[in-house]
Amino acid sequence: MRDRVVESLAPALAAPGAVHVDATLGMGGHAEGVLERLPQVVVVGIDRDREALALAGERLSRFGRRFIPVHAVYDEIDDVVADLHARGELGKDAVDGILFDLGVSSLQLDETDRGFAYRVDAPLDMRMDQSDGPTAADVLNTYDADDLARVLRDYGEERFARKIAAAVVRRREQEPFTTSGPLVELLRRVIPTASQRQSGHPAKRTFQALRIEVNDELAVWRRAVENGIDVLAVGGRMAVLSYHSLEDRITKRAFVAGATSSTPPGLPVELPEHAPYLTLVTRGAEEPTEAEVAENPRAASARYRVAERTRETAARGAGSSRPHRQTTSPTRPAPTRHPKGPHR
Repeated sequence: MRDRVVESLAPALAAPGAVHVDATLGMGGHAEGVLERLPQVVVVGIDRDREALALAGERLSRFGRRFIPVHAVYDEIDDVVADLHARGELGKDAVDGILFDLGVSSLQLDETDRGFAYRVDAPLDMRMDQSDGPTAADVLNTYDADDLARVLRDYGEERFARKIAAAVVRRREQEPFTTSGPLVELLRRVIPTASQRQSGHPAKRTFQALRIEVNDELAVWRRAVENGIDVLAVGGRMAVLSYHSLEDRITKRAFVAGATSSTPPGLPVELPEHAPYLTLVTRGAEEPTEAEVAENPRAASARYRVAERTRETAARGAGSSRPHRQTTSPTRPAPTRHPKGPHR
C-alpha cells in the first residue's frame, strides 16, 4: 500500500522543510516512496532492528541529509523527535507526517535464523532487537500452562490455546524447545485436522502470539499511538497499517477519542478545550486491493487508518494531546542516533 500511504500523507507534507517520521522503517520501502515523490521532505526513520536499520540506510543513502536513521523502539517517537530537535537536526519539535507499519518486515520473515517463519526449522528467537530481551524459546520453556494459554488465546486468537499449552509443558519436561521444527510438529499433532484444513497452517496463530509476547507489541503500540499524536503538528497526519485485530482496535480507539468532543453532558456550548483535536481522514479501516494482495499475499490482513491533527491542546501547544515527557526517560536509555549514509 505504498502508493496509498504516500498519497494520504502528501497534503500534510507539502510545505518546504516538512518532517515525516517513518516510525517502523523496516527495509525502507515507504520511506523511499516519500523521499522520491516529495523532494521537500526530511524523513526520520526509526527501527528497533539494527540489521533492518543498516540495510535501509544503504538503500536510502542517496538522499543524503534528507534521511535521518535512528535506532529506537517506535513508542520512543516523542523522545526521538525531542532529541533531534535539541541537537539542531530538526527545526521544530512537532512533525508533519507519521507512519506506523506494524507488520513484521520481509527481512525478518525471510531470514531463517530469526525464528519468525514456521516453514523452516530455525532458532526460536523472534526478537525484533536481537540484542535484548527474552526469546520465544524462553517463553515456551518458562511460562506456566495458564500463562502460555493466555498468550496464545489473547494474541493469537487460538481456539486450542489450553490444549497447546498443556502439550508444550509436557514436551519441554523431556527436552526444552530451541528451534521451531519441534514446535510445528507438536502443533500439527495437537490441532485437529479439520481445523487445519479450514484455518491454514497450524502454526500461524501460535507464532503470531509468541512474536507479540516476545516484543511486547501491544503495550508498545498503546504507548506509541499516544506519543505519536503528541508530536504531530496541527495539520499533520498519522497513518497506521496494522495486521492484527487487537492492533487495529487500539488504533481505532485512539483516533476516535481524539475526533470526539469531550464536552461534559449538559453544557449548552462546546468549550474550545473540549473540542476534538483529530479528524478521521479514512472512513473506517481501508483494506488492500485484490491486486495488492495478489502481488504481496502478506498484505491480505492489513488495515489502514489515517487521522489529521486539527488543533493545538493546552498541554503543550502545537502537536500535543497531553503533557510532554522528558526528552530522555529515566527508565530507558536515550535513542541511539546512527551516522548518516551506509552503516553496517
